[in-house]
Amino acid sequence: MKANRNFIVRILIILFLLIGFQNAKADGFIVIRPPAPIQTPFPLEVLYHRVDVEINGLTSVTKIDQSFFNPSDFQLEGYYIFPIPKGAIISDFRMVVNGVEVKAEMLESEKARNIYEEIVRRMKDPALLEYSERDIFKLRIFPIEPRSEKKISITYLQMLEKDNDITEYVYPLNTEKFSAAPLKDVSIKINLKSESKVKDIYSPTHDIDVVIKSDKEALISYEEYNVKPEMDFKLYFSVSENRVDLNLMNYNDGNEDGYFLLTVMPSFNYDEKQIEKKDITFIIDVSGSMTGEKLEQAKNALLYCVDNLNTDDRFEIIKFSTEAFELFGKPEINSKQNIEKAKNFISKMKAAGGTNIDEAFELAFKNKSDGSRLQLVIFITDGKPTIGEINDEKLIQKILSNNKAKARIFTFGIGNEINTHLLDKLTSETKSWRTYISPKEDIEVKVSSFYDKIQSPVISDLKLEFEGPARIYNYYPAELGDLFKGSNLLVFGRYDGEGEIKIKLSGMLNGSKQIFIHESKLDSKQTHYDFIPALWAARRIGRLLDLIRLNGESNELVNEIVDLARQHGIVTPYTSYLIMEDENNRTISGNLPQQFQTLRREGDFDNESITEYKKEYDAMKLKTGESSVLVSKEFQELSTAGNLSQTQQGKDRMYYSDDRGNLRNLGQQVRLVQGRAFYQNGIYWIDSRLQDGKVKNQKRIQFNSEEYFDLLNQNPGNGQVLALGKNVLFEWKNVVYEVYE
Repeated sequence: MKANRNFIVRILIILFLLIGFQNAKADGFIVIRPPAPIQTPFPLEVLYHRVDVEINGLTSVTKIDQSFFNPSDFQLEGYYIFPIPKGAIISDFRMVVNGVEVKAEMLESEKARNIYEEIVRRMKDPALLEYSERDIFKLRIFPIEPRSEKKISITYLQMLEKDNDITEYVYPLNTEKFSAAPLKDVSIKINLKSESKVKDIYSPTHDIDVVIKSDKEALISYEEYNVKPEMDFKLYFSVSENRVDLNLMNYNDGNEDGYFLLTVMPSFNYDEKQIEKKDITFIIDVSGSMTGEKLEQAKNALLYCVDNLNTDDRFEIIKFSTEAFELFGKPEINSKQNIEKAKNFISKMKAAGGTNIDEAFELAFKNKSDGSRLQLVIFITDGKPTIGEINDEKLIQKILSNNKAKARIFTFGIGNEINTHLLDKLTSETKSWRTYISPKEDIEVKVSSFYDKIQSPVISDLKLEFEGPARIYNYYPAELGDLFKGSNLLVFGRYDGEGEIKIKLSGMLNGSKQIFIHESKLDSKQTHYDFIPALWAARRIGRLLDLIRLNGESNELVNEIVDLARQHGIVTPYTSYLIMEDENNRTISGNLPQQFQTLRREGDFDNESITEYKKEYDAMKLKTGESSVLVSKEFQELSTAGNLSQTQQGKDRMYYSDDRGNLRNLGQQVRLVQGRAFYQNGIYWIDSRLQDGKVKNQKRIQFNSEEYFDLLNQNPGNGQVLALGKNVLFEWKNVVYEVYE
């Protein structure tokens, strides 16, 4: 990590000798006016960046507090620039600098672009061109005293727009490229209120925490330390009086079939009659390897689950080691007497003997009753089967054939000695989830947190039907499973065609069929929701990788993974190895010009790094051990990805040494721009669309030339591409443009 930090510092020195940008990933940033009498690459430091938002209906009030610190011994002068989100209408913009209210100048996008062009010409850095389509607020900041702090507060009002029953709030965090250092403290807190019931709170960009204060009010928060956010913060929500709300978003740039996101969100508050009655069986491993703290934590987790059963739930507990023992013999009602029996049964559990998973599941499915009730199994183990049927494939088939009630089997693997193939196939085949708990993690916390999520099912056995002229295909999850109170269901898929669409969601509630209808439209040209393609691709890639891991490799699966990963920037240790191997083979055979390679050129990677990526890929074949557990975790994260940060699995393991001996990270060399991936390969940023190698029209344009700015003015949207760097290869209107320094 230290070597990587030194490498980043060297790059930033070059940047800051030309232009002193601060603010690590904040909304606004300060441009230091040259010439600046400083030698440090970090003219300013951001001490904190805090955002508080009040959303009431379609009105939002955003309050920002930032602190900039000048660590140098020199007085500086600069401009504070606030780029307005594209399409946003902002009013009542107020700024306070060190306690004094000041007036910022509002510049429309054309005037703002002229300023950006002037800076680019003078500083020879294209970074600001990303905002060439945005209006800005601009304020001169002087003096910035040495060893002093500048506190900037901003308040503005924005009317939010509703599209297809979905309301969007965007906060501009994407200024990472101007950061001198990671932002020490960044937080966004949103208090959301509505006259109608709030539904479907979702961020495709960041991990958020949602606290439901009432069915008409929620608190949403995002907070991190020492980070460089790489994208604007986006939040979507809807309001509805429906018990279950469906909403549809779609993306289609006209170059291929479209992508869609269907969100399914139940109400936050339900009475007991609207909760699915369930039978839940807890199967817990008490073999010798569970001795000590592991068993004590597992017992405490089990006690938590028993104490939080719903009124109409029935339950059973099975413990197993050399033999399996059941508490009741069949699921029994949640009564005070039965809870006391359960607690006594749990307290007497001791660890000893072998691991008879076979017999435990025989008991679990022996006396299953009332098939109209939702059947759940929570299976906790730390080992592989050693007694009874021990062949994992035969054991899986035996368990599934005995599972007549189609119970969902949620698995918890403790430690690294479990058989991941066994646990993962059980969850995959029963529309469930798997959880792995490392030796350093708290079993009680992981199990109880999971149980909170599945405690109250509101609809079971969900199914989707689509009616309309568009063909719907490859949607994930393909098997929807169940919907639980407090959770939402995200379905990402593809469509061919356009027009009105009728979506029918059906499921069961206590033996009664439930049907929900949503009517919407799929567009042939819609590029606003540009996060959808990458999230769909991550889910499909996760699914395909899991198929390879559990069932074996095929050329068809590998080729599809390579194409999808490269197109959508899903760079993981597993996909990057496949991409590098594919591009190397095609370059050698003459089917791919070397200049269009995305992840490697001759000499870019040391052999040790390539070997490590190969090991990561080969770890998919393992059935047990730490690497096998890690693979299973990351593939599940990919196949269930709900925001863009979850698509970059294994990023912290993707460091390598380039041909100059510098430590770099492969995951940091990809950017999503206008719905497609660009890769930093050597000094160039490469458009993933160039992978077919079929170049008919190619044009070279020198960076910072008149022709360069003509290209920008022809289409300001090109600014997002040109902002990547001084050397870019990209396709626009069937022409391949090579921008070179």
